[in-house]
Amino acid sequence: MADDDLISVEVQHKGLEALARVLKEQEDGKQLRRELARNMREALAPAATLAKSGIMAMASAGPGTSPGLRSEIAKKIRPEVKLSGRWTGARVKARKIPGIRGFANAPKRTQSRKGWRTQSYGNGVWRTQMGRIEWFDRALDGQQSRYRAAVLKAMEDMAERIASRTRGG
Repeated sequence: MADDDLISVEVQHKGLEALARVLKEQEDGKQLRRELARNMREALAPAATLAKSGIMAMASAGPGTSPGLRSEIAKKIRPEVKLSGRWTGARVKARKIPGIRGFANAPKRTQSRKGWRTQSYGNGVWRTQMGRIEWFDRALDGQQSRYRAAVLKAMEDMAERIASRTRGG
C-alpha cells in the first residue's frame, strides 16, 4: 500500500529495530513480538478512538440508501504496528475504503481544505463538497507526544523484560 493511500500519525524509534532483532534471538521470540505489538497497539488505541470520533462528528449531507460514509471511514481507522520490513514503527492510520460510492480516497479527501468533487444526484452537475477540515489531524492535536510516550513505554517494558532474563532475574 502506498503512503498516499492513508492518513497516519506515526511513532518511530530507532531502538524499535534493535528491540525487534533481540526478540528474534529469544527462544520465545515470536510470542514476545506478538505481545510487544499488542501492547503498542493498545497504547495507540485511544488515538484511534479520537480519530474515529473526529470523522463521526462531520456533518452528514442527509439520509441515503448506501452505507454511511463516516461510519465506513471510522471502521478503517486503526493502530498499526510493524516490527520488521522496510518500515518499522507504530502509527494510527485510516485506510482507503474501496467499495463505498466509488470514493476510495474518502479518508484523505474528507479532511481536505479543498473538499472533493462529486455529482449532485438527479441532475449530474458536479459540485465541490466540503467535509470536516482536518478531522484526523485536529482530533490528535497536541496528543502525539502522549501516544509516543505510551508506545516507548511498551518498548522499554519489553526491553527490561529481556534484560532481566540475561541478568538472571
